[in-house]
Amino acid sequence: MKKKKRWYDYLWIGELLYLCLGLFNILFAWLGMLFFTIPLLTAIIGGNKTYCNRYCGRGQLLGMLGERLKLSRNTPPPRFLRSPLFRYGFLAFFMIMFCLMLYSTYKVFTGAPLQETVTLLWVFRLPWQWPEIGMVSPWFAQYAFGFFGVMLTSTVLGFITMVLFRPRSWCVYCPMGTMTQGICRLRHRKEETELGRTGKKNRGASEASGQ
Repeated sequence: MKKKKRWYDYLWIGELLYLCLGLFNILFAWLGMLFFTIPLLTAIIGGNKTYCNRYCGRGQLLGMLGERLKLSRNTPPPRFLRSPLFRYGFLAFFMIMFCLMLYSTYKVFTGAPLQETVTLLWVFRLPWQWPEIGMVSPWFAQYAFGFFGVMLTSTVLGFITMVLFRPRSWCVYCPMGTMTQGICRLRHRKEETELGRTGKKNRGASEASGQ
């Protein structure tokens, strides 16, 4: 029996639309903040990875390209990609690059000239001068250039690992997935600690009442 499609099965369209809008006007890159804040809020409030497992448009897009269009070799990703050392190391590197992007935005905010380029894979600077950005402050546009570079880089890495390995191999070492997993573990550990304290307190009260 064919599985019935639900509304969140089409969120891959949003991921594709985001990339296209960024090509049309770099200021649309700010919409990508939703892809950062929603997973974190889901993990903090709900204590789970529902976003990654159900609502991630990029994961859906990679899965569709790899499985339906047969663009993936569909082989297991190497073991090191799944190792905590690599995943948290890549997260640390990703966050350093993100902080450098914020620093570039700050420099433009304080008077430095706007750099109308998108940096791909943290190395290649792509000229991006055709969108009209004169209606906003230079720092606002600088953040958009930097953030779109981050999103484009992670998308390219996802495509590369999709082709080489299984379609959603990017999810194995995705920085957002690593962060949300860490948040969920800390939250559950805190809940277990509080539950243990409550249990000890109840046992103490029962022993006291039994004396």
